[in-house]
Amino acid sequence: MTIDTIRDYCLSKQGVSEGFPFGEETLVFKVGSKMFALLDLAALPSSVNLKCDPEWSAELRERYPAVMPGYHMNKRHWNTVVMDGSIPSAEVCQMIDHSYELVAKGLTRAERQALGL
Repeated sequence: MTIDTIRDYCLSKQGVSEGFPFGEETLVFKVGSKMFALLDLAALPSSVNLKCDPEWSAELRERYPAVMPGYHMNKRHWNTVVMDGSIPSAEVCQMIDHSYELVAKGLTRAERQALGL
């Protein structure tokens, strides 16, 4: 997946916004007020940090060398996924969906309702 396809996929989800709170090299996607994906625009190949259930994180890290503990994140709950082409696009989309769902589930009821979730 390319930076543009990841961006388009993240933005297609309900209640998602994007911004550069950490500088122009890291594009951050939030659902409501919480981050669910951080896309490193400077890395070659690019990479994306995604929230993940700890058990599935361990499984993904064993299965794919391109999935590592989250860079500058809680290593138990975040993965860095290097977009080197070794992971099928459908699986990357599944990881993005999972991250979005985990974060959206953690929003307050009022925030979920305001976003239509």
